[in-house]
Amino acid sequence: MQKVFRVVYMMLMCQAFISFSLLAQKKDFVLVEAESFNEKGGWVLDQQFMDQMGSPFLLAHGIGKPVQDASTEVMIPKKGTWHVYARTWNWCSPWKTKESPGRFKIAVNGAVLDNELGMGTQWDWEYAGSVEIKDKSNIVTLKDLTGFEGRCDAILFTKDKNAVIPNRKEDLSAFRKQLLNIPAKPEDGGHYDLVVVGAGTAGLSAAIKGAREGLKVALINNRPVPGGNNSTEIRVVASGEMNVKPYTVLGNVIREIRNVYSKEDQVIEMIQAEKTLSYFPNMHVFAASKEGKQIKSVTAKHIENGKEMEFFSPLFVDCSGDGNLGYLAGAEYRVGREMRQETRETLAPDRPDNIVLGATISWKSKVIPAEVSFPRCEWAIQFNDESCEKVISGSNWWESGFRYDQVNDAEYIRDYLFRAIYGNWAFLKNDSKFKKEYANRELDMMTYIAGKRESRRLIGDVFFVQQDIEKEYVRYDDAVVIGTYSIDQHFPTPKNTFFFPGEEFISTMKHYFNDLGTPRRYLRDDQVPPPYRIPYRCLYSVNVDNLFMAGRNISVSHIALSSTRVQNTTGMMGEVVAVAATLCKKYNCLPREVYTKHLNELLDSLK
Repeated sequence: MQKVFRVVYMMLMCQAFISFSLLAQKKDFVLVEAESFNEKGGWVLDQQFMDQMGSPFLLAHGIGKPVQDASTEVMIPKKGTWHVYARTWNWCSPWKTKESPGRFKIAVNGAVLDNELGMGTQWDWEYAGSVEIKDKSNIVTLKDLTGFEGRCDAILFTKDKNAVIPNRKEDLSAFRKQLLNIPAKPEDGGHYDLVVVGAGTAGLSAAIKGAREGLKVALINNRPVPGGNNSTEIRVVASGEMNVKPYTVLGNVIREIRNVYSKEDQVIEMIQAEKTLSYFPNMHVFAASKEGKQIKSVTAKHIENGKEMEFFSPLFVDCSGDGNLGYLAGAEYRVGREMRQETRETLAPDRPDNIVLGATISWKSKVIPAEVSFPRCEWAIQFNDESCEKVISGSNWWESGFRYDQVNDAEYIRDYLFRAIYGNWAFLKNDSKFKKEYANRELDMMTYIAGKRESRRLIGDVFFVQQDIEKEYVRYDDAVVIGTYSIDQHFPTPKNTFFFPGEEFISTMKHYFNDLGTPRRYLRDDQVPPPYRIPYRCLYSVNVDNLFMAGRNISVSHIALSSTRVQNTTGMMGEVVAVAATLCKKYNCLPREVYTKHLNELLDSLK
């Protein structure tokens, strides 16, 4: 019976695909990807959830004020009546709110269509209305109505109002490719000595150091801005000491990056100064091909125009943070907390679970000359004088997603933080007993790219744990990357748990070398955590033979990650990987063989 069901299911899927293909060939459909709009106005491009929904989208990130219109030219082949759909949703529907905060409309050639959009309970096609098309060239406009995170993935013009439009990820991908004339075979992105996926501090360090060592390097980044958590988009301050004896070379590249990270153009100038480094911004890696136990190539999609490129190399580095490349290549990985019986860590729980360090959105307000209002936001989290946070800004302690999948639930986690921040601010402004203190304050900045701390951790030949940090439990002959940050576990505050059990968004940090959480430079010698060193064997995959990793996705336990994840430390990981890749090229060997055959040369190169 199950076999018959599978056969029927496959036949239906084939029929659906054929029908989508025929529809596309009739030219009765015109698809416009929102991310490809010529003028984005105040809308911003959000690619964080491409792996889950198949595409980026435009986000009306107005912090409570409707954003400037986005517009683009659309060529429509036939005159007459066309029906217009938008792929969108009510992003607050997971919380079953009565109001949809992200509403918007579509205008065609200045005529605003009838229906408000952003109302559905899931990502799907919503009907905007119909329009009479008189010319081939037409201007399509997105008109935000609220300033509260409306989102649009794509717009579809169709002659048939009742047409069945694919929404399932795989079907929609095929539909998109046909309507947008995206070739089935990706463009050849070139052959390199090293391909680095992700341009956070670890990826930047690996790519720049690799180029300086003489490698031909491709650096692929899925944002327009390099820097990852340290970029101007996320604004997490880098921590961790560098250039510590005996490996005094380690930290040189990340120190250069730190000096200019707040100036995006100077970071890009650093990249462009390396003649053998090719930089590919706005490219999201979504597929990997393998031969045996090695990655042969990775394929990336441009987050604005959908163009696909395939990159070839004998060596790859996963600096994506989420371990995306490792996941695509079938690398072993872990998520959540290991149990004490397995790791012997005193800070580990009695039972394993999926609890992780959360993600953060930063925000701040400013004082203006006159009083300014803010809506009550009934769709947001509701507060009172006891549950609210009496603050004028928020940074790393606005943290959520402890109990959620930081990859597959990423949109939910980020949006929950939106609801927390907007709801708290609305209460402070409108109903709190100290609202007069906020009368002349307005929200000035809020990030929309979430700053993540933990998701997948790829497994290497060594699995680094709490004891390795505290007392050098094992003396590793390949111990190389210096770590100086304390073990920093994050927990929801008792107050936040009391008022919002299971859905917390305010954290407290427990620094186990220093209960007060005082920065290292202010501690007495007897309070300073002893430096430790992370082995090289944590920086390559145990089962994908040509895969390095650098960043928060290396081979460490949940407890150890809370110390090893800080950005200066991850930047040094990138530098080590680059030198190891140089030895791989020199001796035509794999990452593991650098340890077994050329370890002394690796360590000597870093002194």
